[in-house]
Amino acid sequence: MAKHVAIMGVTGAVGTELLRLLDERQFPLASLKPLASKRSAGKKIPFKGSELTVEELTHDSFKGIDIVLSAAGGAVSAEYAPSAVKAGAVYIDNSSNFRMDPEVPLIIPEINPETLAQHKGIISNPNCTTAIAAVALWPLHKAFGLKKVFVSTYQAPSGAGAEGMAELEQELRNWSAGKPIGNKVFAHPLPFNVIPHIDVFTDNGYTKEEMKVTLETRKIFGLPHLPISCTAVRIPTLRAHSESIVIETERPVSADEARKVLAAAPGVKLVDDPANKVYPMPINASLKWDVEVGRVRQNIVYGEHGLEFFVSGDQILKGAALNTLQIAELLI
Repeated sequence: MAKHVAIMGVTGAVGTELLRLLDERQFPLASLKPLASKRSAGKKIPFKGSELTVEELTHDSFKGIDIVLSAAGGAVSAEYAPSAVKAGAVYIDNSSNFRMDPEVPLIIPEINPETLAQHKGIISNPNCTTAIAAVALWPLHKAFGLKKVFVSTYQAPSGAGAEGMAELEQELRNWSAGKPIGNKVFAHPLPFNVIPHIDVFTDNGYTKEEMKVTLETRKIFGLPHLPISCTAVRIPTLRAHSESIVIETERPVSADEARKVLAAAPGVKLVDDPANKVYPMPINASLKWDVEVGRVRQNIVYGEHGLEFFVSGDQILKGAALNTLQIAELLI
Protein backbone atom coordinates (compact mmCIF):
# COMPACT_ATOMS: atom_id res chain seq x y z
CA MET A 1 0.00 0.00 0.00
CA ALA A 2 1.36 3.42 -0.97
CA LYS A 3 2.51 5.58 1.92
CA HIS A 4 2.59 9.30 2.61
CA VAL A 5 6.25 9.91 3.54
CA ALA A 6 8.17 12.88 4.93
CA ILE A 7 11.97 13.21 4.99
CA MET A 8 13.41 15.36 7.76
CA GLY A 9 16.83 16.82 6.93
CA VAL A 10 16.28 16.21 3.22
CA THR A 11 19.12 18.49 2.09
CA GLY A 12 21.85 16.70 4.07
CA ALA A 13 24.00 13.77 3.00
CA VAL A 14 21.64 11.11 4.38
CA GLY A 15 18.51 12.92 3.24
CA THR A 16 19.88 13.13 -0.29
CA GLU A 17 20.55 9.38 -0.28
CA LEU A 18 17.05 8.69 1.03
CA LEU A 19 15.61 10.52 -1.98
CA ARG A 20 17.71 8.46 -4.36
CA LEU A 21 16.85 5.18 -2.66
CA LEU A 22 13.11 5.88 -2.65
CA ASP A 23 13.37 6.03 -6.42
CA GLU A 24 15.86 3.16 -6.90
CA ARG A 25 14.00 0.73 -4.64
CA GLN A 26 10.61 1.81 -6.02
CA PHE A 27 9.15 2.51 -2.60
CA PRO A 28 5.35 2.87 -2.97
CA LEU A 29 4.77 6.57 -2.41
CA ALA A 30 1.37 8.22 -2.17
CA SER A 31 3.14 11.53 -1.52
CA LEU A 32 6.55 12.81 -0.43
CA LYS A 33 7.13 15.85 1.77
CA PRO A 34 10.72 17.17 1.91
CA LEU A 35 11.46 18.94 5.19
CA ALA A 36 14.46 20.93 6.35
CA SER A 37 15.41 23.97 8.40
CA LYS A 38 14.08 27.44 7.66
CA ARG A 39 17.22 28.41 5.75
CA SER A 40 16.63 25.59 3.23
CA ALA A 41 12.90 26.20 2.81
CA GLY A 42 11.97 26.97 -0.78
CA LYS A 43 14.96 25.18 -2.25
CA LYS A 44 14.21 23.01 -5.28
CA ILE A 45 15.52 19.44 -5.22
CA PRO A 46 15.34 16.90 -8.07
CA PHE A 47 13.26 13.74 -7.67
CA LYS A 48 12.11 11.26 -10.31
CA GLY A 49 12.70 13.63 -13.21
CA SER A 50 10.85 16.47 -11.54
CA GLU A 51 11.43 18.88 -8.67
CA LEU A 52 10.24 19.07 -5.09
CA THR A 53 10.13 22.23 -3.02
CA VAL A 54 11.66 21.94 0.43
CA GLU A 55 9.31 22.93 3.23
CA GLU A 56 10.29 24.35 6.61
CA LEU A 57 10.10 21.78 9.39
CA THR A 58 7.48 22.72 11.97
CA HIS A 59 5.43 20.84 14.53
CA ASP A 60 2.53 20.94 12.05
CA SER A 61 4.49 19.27 9.24
CA PHE A 62 3.23 15.74 9.90
CA LYS A 63 -0.50 15.95 9.24
CA GLY A 64 -1.50 13.11 6.91
CA ILE A 65 1.98 11.54 6.99
CA ASP A 66 2.32 7.77 7.47
CA ILE A 67 6.12 7.48 7.81
CA VAL A 68 8.76 10.04 8.78
CA LEU A 69 12.32 9.25 7.70
CA SER A 70 14.43 11.42 9.97
CA ALA A 71 17.95 12.36 8.93
CA ALA A 72 18.10 15.23 11.41
CA GLY A 73 20.37 15.57 14.44
CA GLY A 74 19.56 14.38 17.93
CA ALA A 75 18.27 17.68 19.29
CA VAL A 76 15.95 18.22 16.34
CA SER A 77 14.76 14.63 16.54
CA ALA A 78 14.03 14.89 20.24
CA GLU A 79 11.95 18.02 19.61
CA TYR A 80 9.91 16.85 16.63
CA ALA A 81 9.49 13.08 17.08
CA PRO A 82 6.63 13.48 19.60
CA SER A 83 4.76 15.74 17.16
CA ALA A 84 5.13 13.19 14.37
CA VAL A 85 3.87 10.35 16.57
CA LYS A 86 0.98 12.48 17.86
CA ALA A 87 -0.03 13.11 14.24
CA GLY A 88 -0.18 9.34 13.66
CA ALA A 89 3.11 8.83 11.80
CA VAL A 90 5.73 6.17 12.43
CA TYR A 91 8.99 7.98 13.09
CA ILE A 92 12.21 6.24 11.92
CA ASP A 93 15.15 8.03 13.49
CA ASN A 94 18.76 8.16 12.34
CA SER A 95 20.09 10.01 15.37
CA SER A 96 21.35 8.38 18.58
CA ASN A 97 18.56 10.01 20.54
CA PHE A 98 16.29 6.97 21.09
CA ARG A 99 18.59 4.01 20.37
CA MET A 100 19.05 2.82 23.93
CA ASP A 101 15.50 3.61 25.04
CA PRO A 102 14.03 0.24 26.10
CA GLU A 103 10.68 1.30 24.65
CA VAL A 104 12.15 1.91 21.19
CA PRO A 105 13.17 -0.97 18.88
CA LEU A 106 16.64 -0.66 17.36
CA ILE A 107 16.43 -2.48 14.06
CA ILE A 108 18.64 -3.96 11.36
CA PRO A 109 16.13 -5.74 9.07
CA GLU A 110 18.53 -8.60 8.28
CA ILE A 111 18.86 -9.33 12.01
CA ASN A 112 15.86 -8.44 14.17
CA PRO A 113 12.84 -7.45 12.04
CA GLU A 114 10.53 -9.12 14.55
CA THR A 115 11.14 -6.28 17.03
CA LEU A 116 9.22 -3.92 14.72
CA ALA A 117 6.02 -5.12 16.38
CA GLN A 118 7.20 -3.55 19.65
CA HIS A 119 7.29 0.01 18.38
CA LYS A 120 5.12 2.71 19.93
CA GLY A 121 5.54 5.19 17.10
CA ILE A 122 9.34 5.54 17.13
CA ILE A 123 11.92 3.15 15.60
CA SER A 124 15.67 3.71 15.80
CA ASN A 125 18.30 3.16 13.15
CA PRO A 126 21.67 2.04 14.57
CA ASN A 127 24.96 3.87 14.44
CA CYS A 128 26.69 3.46 11.08
CA THR A 129 29.69 1.60 12.52
CA THR A 130 27.42 -0.75 14.42
CA ALA A 131 25.29 -1.56 11.37
CA ILE A 132 28.26 -2.37 9.13
CA ALA A 133 29.80 -4.73 11.69
CA ALA A 134 26.53 -6.30 12.76
CA VAL A 135 25.41 -7.63 9.37
CA ALA A 136 28.63 -9.66 9.22
CA LEU A 137 28.68 -10.66 12.88
CA TRP A 138 25.09 -11.89 13.09
CA PRO A 139 25.30 -14.87 10.70
CA LEU A 140 28.55 -15.93 12.37
CA HIS A 141 26.88 -15.71 15.76
CA LYS A 142 23.97 -17.89 14.58
CA ALA A 143 26.37 -20.48 13.20
CA PHE A 144 29.14 -20.52 15.80
CA GLY A 145 28.11 -18.37 18.79
CA LEU A 146 29.91 -15.16 19.71
CA LYS A 147 31.92 -15.24 22.91
CA LYS A 148 34.05 -12.09 22.50
CA VAL A 149 34.28 -9.39 19.81
CA PHE A 150 37.06 -6.88 19.15
CA VAL A 151 36.57 -4.15 16.53
CA SER A 152 39.03 -1.61 15.11
CA THR A 153 37.48 0.88 12.69
CA TYR A 154 38.73 2.91 9.74
CA GLN A 155 36.00 5.51 9.34
CA ALA A 156 35.49 7.95 6.49
CA PRO A 157 34.60 11.61 7.10
CA SER A 158 31.14 10.88 5.69
CA GLY A 159 30.37 9.70 9.21
CA ALA A 160 30.44 13.36 10.23
CA GLY A 161 27.97 14.25 7.47
CA ALA A 162 28.32 16.51 4.48
CA GLU A 163 30.45 18.93 6.51
CA GLY A 164 33.04 16.25 7.22
CA MET A 165 33.30 15.26 3.58
CA ALA A 166 33.57 18.90 2.54
CA GLU A 167 36.34 19.56 5.08
CA LEU A 168 38.51 16.72 3.76
CA GLU A 169 38.04 17.88 0.15
CA GLN A 170 38.78 21.51 1.00
CA GLU A 171 41.86 20.75 3.08
CA LEU A 172 43.24 18.51 0.30
CA ARG A 173 42.78 21.43 -2.09
CA ASN A 174 44.60 23.66 0.38
CA TRP A 175 47.48 21.19 0.57
CA SER A 176 47.74 20.87 -3.22
CA ALA A 177 47.85 24.66 -3.48
CA GLY A 178 50.65 24.87 -0.94
CA LYS A 179 48.41 26.33 1.75
CA PRO A 180 48.29 25.19 5.40
CA ILE A 181 45.78 22.42 6.15
CA GLY A 182 43.44 22.97 9.08
CA ASN A 183 40.39 21.56 10.81
CA LYS A 184 37.02 22.62 12.15
CA VAL A 185 34.86 19.52 11.99
CA PHE A 186 37.55 17.08 13.17
CA ALA A 187 39.84 17.20 16.21
CA HIS A 188 42.93 17.46 13.97
CA PRO A 189 43.67 17.96 10.26
CA LEU A 190 42.60 14.81 8.42
CA PRO A 191 44.58 14.79 5.13
CA PHE A 192 47.52 12.33 5.33
CA ASN A 193 46.54 11.57 8.92
CA VAL A 194 44.50 9.16 11.03
CA ILE A 195 42.72 10.33 14.18
CA PRO A 196 41.96 7.79 16.95
CA HIS A 197 39.17 10.00 18.26
CA ILE A 198 35.53 10.01 17.10
CA ASP A 199 32.94 11.72 19.32
CA VAL A 200 33.69 12.64 22.93
CA PHE A 201 35.63 10.57 25.44
CA THR A 202 33.73 8.94 28.29
CA ASP A 203 34.83 8.15 31.84
CA ASN A 204 36.00 4.63 30.91
CA GLY A 205 38.46 5.94 28.30
CA TYR A 206 36.35 4.87 25.31
CA THR A 207 34.65 7.40 23.08
CA LYS A 208 30.87 7.59 22.69
CA GLU A 209 31.29 6.24 19.15
CA GLU A 210 33.10 3.19 20.50
CA MET A 211 30.54 2.59 23.22
CA LYS A 212 27.73 2.83 20.66
CA VAL A 213 29.19 -0.23 18.94
CA THR A 214 29.20 -2.14 22.22
CA LEU A 215 25.81 -1.12 23.56
CA GLU A 216 23.86 -1.08 20.30
CA THR A 217 25.18 -4.44 19.13
CA ARG A 218 24.16 -5.99 22.44
CA LYS A 219 20.64 -4.57 22.09
CA ILE A 220 20.18 -5.58 18.44
CA PHE A 221 21.46 -9.11 19.06
CA GLY A 222 19.57 -9.53 22.32
CA LEU A 223 22.86 -10.32 24.05
CA PRO A 224 23.06 -7.80 26.93
CA HIS A 225 26.32 -9.19 28.30
CA LEU A 226 28.26 -9.83 25.09
CA PRO A 227 31.90 -8.72 25.62
CA ILE A 228 32.60 -6.34 22.73
CA SER A 229 35.31 -3.70 22.55
CA CYS A 230 35.92 -1.08 19.87
CA THR A 231 38.59 1.45 18.88
CA ALA A 232 37.22 3.98 16.38
CA VAL A 233 39.61 5.82 14.04
CA ARG A 234 38.92 8.51 11.42
CA ILE A 235 40.86 8.12 8.15
CA PRO A 236 41.10 10.32 5.02
CA THR A 237 38.92 8.29 2.67
CA LEU A 238 35.84 10.11 1.45
CA ARG A 239 33.10 7.53 1.90
CA ALA A 240 32.48 4.04 3.40
CA HIS A 241 33.70 2.71 6.73
CA SER A 242 35.99 -0.29 7.14
CA GLU A 243 36.49 -2.44 10.22
CA SER A 244 38.90 -5.14 11.33
CA ILE A 245 37.05 -7.63 13.50
CA VAL A 246 38.33 -10.44 15.74
CA ILE A 247 35.91 -12.88 17.34
CA GLU A 248 36.15 -15.71 19.82
CA THR A 249 33.42 -18.25 19.24
CA GLU A 250 31.53 -20.65 21.48
CA ARG A 251 31.76 -23.48 18.93
CA PRO A 252 34.70 -24.44 16.71
CA VAL A 253 34.94 -22.45 13.48
CA SER A 254 37.11 -22.69 10.39
CA ALA A 255 37.73 -20.01 7.78
CA ASP A 256 36.11 -22.17 5.09
CA GLU A 257 32.98 -22.73 7.18
CA ALA A 258 32.79 -19.01 7.92
CA ARG A 259 33.08 -18.12 4.24
CA LYS A 260 30.15 -20.40 3.42
CA VAL A 261 28.05 -18.78 6.12
CA LEU A 262 28.95 -15.25 5.04
CA ALA A 263 28.39 -16.00 1.35
CA ALA A 264 24.80 -16.99 2.13
CA ALA A 265 24.05 -14.11 4.52
CA PRO A 266 21.64 -11.32 3.50
CA GLY A 267 23.21 -7.88 3.26
CA VAL A 268 26.70 -9.37 2.91
CA LYS A 269 28.94 -9.80 -0.12
CA LEU A 270 31.90 -12.15 0.31
CA VAL A 271 34.97 -10.52 -1.29
CA ASP A 272 37.77 -12.83 -0.28
CA ASP A 273 40.54 -13.81 -2.71
CA PRO A 274 43.75 -12.38 -1.22
CA ALA A 275 45.97 -14.34 -3.64
CA ASN A 276 44.53 -12.16 -6.41
CA LYS A 277 44.49 -9.01 -4.27
CA VAL A 278 40.73 -9.15 -3.86
CA TYR A 279 39.41 -7.99 -0.48
CA PRO A 280 37.05 -5.35 0.89
CA MET A 281 38.03 -1.72 0.30
CA PRO A 282 36.13 1.56 0.72
CA ILE A 283 36.66 2.49 -2.92
CA ASN A 284 34.69 -0.60 -3.97
CA ALA A 285 32.13 -0.64 -1.15
CA SER A 286 31.05 2.96 -1.76
CA LEU A 287 27.54 3.28 -3.22
CA LYS A 288 26.92 -0.46 -2.71
CA TRP A 289 23.97 -1.80 -0.72
CA ASP A 290 25.79 -4.83 0.70
CA VAL A 291 28.63 -4.85 3.22
CA GLU A 292 31.76 -6.44 1.78
CA VAL A 293 33.51 -9.06 3.95
CA GLY A 294 36.93 -10.61 3.29
CA ARG A 295 40.40 -11.42 4.65
CA VAL A 296 38.62 -14.26 6.48
CA ARG A 297 41.16 -16.29 8.44
CA GLN A 298 41.62 -18.36 11.56
CA ASN A 299 42.67 -16.11 14.40
CA ILE A 300 46.02 -17.34 15.75
CA VAL A 301 45.19 -16.27 19.32
CA TYR A 302 41.92 -18.18 19.71
CA GLY A 303 42.74 -21.01 17.30
CA GLU A 304 39.78 -23.18 16.29
CA HIS A 305 37.53 -20.94 18.39
CA GLY A 306 38.66 -17.74 16.70
CA LEU A 307 38.15 -15.85 13.47
CA GLU A 308 39.46 -12.61 11.98
CA PHE A 309 38.08 -10.68 9.02
CA PHE A 310 37.80 -7.25 7.38
CA VAL A 311 34.63 -5.43 6.33
CA SER A 312 33.84 -2.32 4.28
CA GLY A 313 30.39 -0.79 3.97
CA ASP A 314 28.92 2.45 2.74
CA GLN A 315 28.33 4.55 5.84
CA ILE A 316 25.66 6.70 4.20
CA LEU A 317 23.81 3.69 2.78
CA LYS A 318 23.78 0.59 5.03
CA GLY A 319 25.10 2.76 7.83
CA ALA A 320 22.19 5.20 7.53
CA ALA A 321 19.81 5.82 4.60
CA LEU A 322 19.49 2.27 3.26
CA ASN A 323 18.84 0.72 6.67
CA THR A 324 16.28 3.43 7.38
CA LEU A 325 14.41 2.71 4.16
CA GLN A 326 14.61 -1.04 4.74
CA ILE A 327 12.86 -0.46 8.07
CA ALA A 328 10.21 1.59 6.26
CA GLU A 329 9.75 -1.26 3.78
CA LEU A 330 8.84 -3.53 6.71
CA LEU A 331 5.89 -1.20 7.37
CA ILE A 332 4.36 -1.62 3.91
